[in-house]
Amino acid sequence: MIEIALYQPDIAPNAATIARLCACFGLKLTIIEPAGFVWTDSSFRRAGMDYLNHVDLHRSASWETFMLETAPKRLVLLSTKASQSHVQFQFRANDILLLGRESAGVPDHVHQAIKHQVRVPMAQNMRSFNVAVTTGIVAAEALRQLGGFDSGLLR
Repeated sequence: MIEIALYQPDIAPNAATIARLCACFGLKLTIIEPAGFVWTDSSFRRAGMDYLNHVDLHRSASWETFMLETAPKRLVLLSTKASQSHVQFQFRANDILLLGRESAGVPDHVHQAIKHQVRVPMAQNMRSFNVAVTTGIVAAEALRQLGGFDSGLLR
């Protein structure tokens, strides 16, 4: 099944909300360090609630470590700069959906390293969705395409 990866997340409640989403969908979550918050942050715990005990959560020490750990899986960057819509993209089992920092996205070297990039269409003159909302929208589409809702694993 697909996985979610967060590149140096800097807002604890958003990361925890994504962790909760991963727990509910049965998806692995990787946090690429350094995160912009402490793991014991009360806002992280509050947003994640008891779902944090049910998420398959991994932490990669750096971008380079993450790339080594995840090769040869296909990375799909969710970016407002992408030209292709997430509904036009053909997801594959074992894709890793990568999201950047809430405050800055991903740096240029990460953009350049990832061949597959998608965006969620939105109204003109809007900058972006919240990173947790974007994760939910794209993860649901990927699961739909891959039959994840029909597999019996999700009720």
